[in-house]
Amino acid sequence: MARMAHPDPAAPRLAALAALLADETRAAFCLALLDGRAWTAGELARYASVAPSTASEHLGRLVAGGLLAEERQGRHRYLRLADARAAQLVEDLAAHAVPGPVPVRPRSLGAAGADRATARGRTCYDHLAGRLGLAITDAMTARGLLRQDTGFALTEDGLRWFAGLGIGLEPSSRRPLARGCLDWTERRPHLAGVAGAALCRHALEAGWCVRIGSGRAVKATGEGERELRAHLGIGPESLR
Repeated sequence: MARMAHPDPAAPRLAALAALLADETRAAFCLALLDGRAWTAGELARYASVAPSTASEHLGRLVAGGLLAEERQGRHRYLRLADARAAQLVEDLAAHAVPGPVPVRPRSLGAAGADRATARGRTCYDHLAGRLGLAITDAMTARGLLRQDTGFALTEDGLRWFAGLGIGLEPSSRRPLARGCLDWTERRPHLAGVAGAALCRHALEAGWCVRIGSGRAVKATGEGERELRAHLGIGPESLR
């Protein structure tokens, strides 16, 4: 019997997209790449504890499906999330995932410490997330720099605040100036969009924050704590 065409042509495409992430290895690759950097295929294979040939097969599917983009330099193959929309999709799905049961075996101290660092502060593709990202978002909202009542939007004071720090906000036809991104550890939205990316870039370049290890975790430096208190009234206890 011939298969009938689905009345909604988007249904097969949605099913195909869901299938891309319906595998723990591919999901792990996408979550790792939320740090906003490009990884080699070998690094991703080691991260997910799979054979290089297995990683290559999964990465090929993610590239073909449009979630990842690849670049080749010499003999190395670098993978990254295709764009901000792909990153938003992965982060939103992670935030909506139902927490699983607590493992029977206790995790190592190193793994538990990494989890705490990631929850405290991390990059979500190109903007700040975790308690650090939420503290900044809440402080900006409390000071009238950001509105959340009808979606995320910078106020006139917010635009002047960015300009006063020398942070340029380049308009983009593909990204809103400000949007909320549901934080998967805090379960509340943090600042994303052009403004979120610009603020994260400034925080890293100005030394307000530094990366911890090779993952997504970041922490505020002593200088960052002083600057965030001066510019947003955030106490250091909210960043630790």
